[in-house]
Amino acid sequence: MAARGFPYNDLKDFLAALERAGELRRVDVPVDPTLEISEVVTRTVRAGGPALLFEHPTRGEMPVAINLFGTEKRMAMALGVESLDEIGARIGALVKPELPVGWSGIREGLGKVMQLKSVPPRKVKTAPCQEVVYRGEDVDLNRLPGLQVWPGDGGIFHNYGLTHTKHPETGKRNLGLYRLQQHGRNTLGMHWQIHKDSTAHHAVAERLGQRLPVAVAIGCDPVVSYAASAPLPSDIDEYLFAGFLRGERVEMVDCLTVPLQVPAHAQIVLEGYLEPGERLPEGPFGDHTGFYTPVEPFPVLHIEAMTMQRKPVYHSIVTSKPPQEDHGLGKATERIFQPLLKLLIPDIVDYDLPAAGVFHNCAIVSIRKRYPKHAQKVMNAIWGAHLMSLTKLIVIVDEDCDVHDYNEVAFRAFGNVDYARDLLLTEGPVDHLDHSSYQQFWGGKVGVDATRKLPTEGYTRGWPEEMSMSPEVTALVDKRWKEYGI
Repeated sequence: MAARGFPYNDLKDFLAALERAGELRRVDVPVDPTLEISEVVTRTVRAGGPALLFEHPTRGEMPVAINLFGTEKRMAMALGVESLDEIGARIGALVKPELPVGWSGIREGLGKVMQLKSVPPRKVKTAPCQEVVYRGEDVDLNRLPGLQVWPGDGGIFHNYGLTHTKHPETGKRNLGLYRLQQHGRNTLGMHWQIHKDSTAHHAVAERLGQRLPVAVAIGCDPVVSYAASAPLPSDIDEYLFAGFLRGERVEMVDCLTVPLQVPAHAQIVLEGYLEPGERLPEGPFGDHTGFYTPVEPFPVLHIEAMTMQRKPVYHSIVTSKPPQEDHGLGKATERIFQPLLKLLIPDIVDYDLPAAGVFHNCAIVSIRKRYPKHAQKVMNAIWGAHLMSLTKLIVIVDEDCDVHDYNEVAFRAFGNVDYARDLLLTEGPVDHLDHSSYQQFWGGKVGVDATRKLPTEGYTRGWPEEMSMSPEVTALVDKRWKEYGI
């Protein structure tokens, strides 16, 4: 991980790096942001293809960058590492509870403190994101090549806008990633969900009868773009986290019309406010669940200023049932936050969040089983762990099961379970977008204990030994393999 001089100042730097690595293709023919770009991107993602830069969208005034994070390789490039597990290892080292021992331990401890001290955002006076400024009547969202991704969508959406708000009483900042429906040339629908911190900020502003200032940054550097999607606790600043990932401070600049700061190297910034009590119908929208979410009332952002770089690049993402570009984002979150989940629940050896479960519907967890009903204890702990509370299906396996090998997991879950005894059924919160729950926001959950059962759990038959070939024969066949001519 780069400690200083992170490789990408902005989105354009990242695109150049992707192109040098053979991970970017330029599309130099006109392509329609209404449906056509979506179909091209979906086919590219499912073929394991590259990031795309549509240089001549038929709507809007700038190129569209998309599928930047669609593979684990590109996600690792985005975060400046060879492997996503490198970041988890850094976090794991920082949260180790041991006291330093000797001079080397003290030096290591000081190094950790200085690493954290160096990463808060840094304010600058001038910024590339304000090279071009439109105010008042000159604001026109049609300058942006927003996408209509699916035929039943309610219109044009901006799908990678990083939304900035502050708590009206405490001043605590939040950075979130929410879809934005274009209602008019200077208004957007704010689809922030019930569990999100910005929703809480807006609720406080409405209680006080105040407008809530909002700033939306589009086309940020890849680390900031990832940090906006990360499921951080509300007391962790996203820009502190982004600075930690970068190994250097993120440059921020004051907005021109609202009391907020935005990334200085964003491509585009929208500044505005929400009127207390105002709502407009938002949706339908073809979401990552693979289904259209229904029309619901959501707040309306009135944009007073639009600023941008000269020759900006517009960043977006296509949403659909898996596999889709959010695979890279979800896997990054899984790996980066593994040490924190293990710190909270030390019983966990490893976990996997399958893309087919859109990363929050299913968790596969391995444990070092030590006592009766240990698996059920871990299930309940996961349902109490921040946004892991939204998980609908938890499968617990023994530590010798590779949670990333779905065939092996299925073998355990299908064969190691007495479904009359080894299921834990409960209810709890589910994702705002979950269409299967009979009540919005909450529904049923199940935990599957696919571990070896103990006599103290009532299993008295004696758990059988799993078959495996002797090491001597394995080594012999390895040595002679070419002789067999197979």
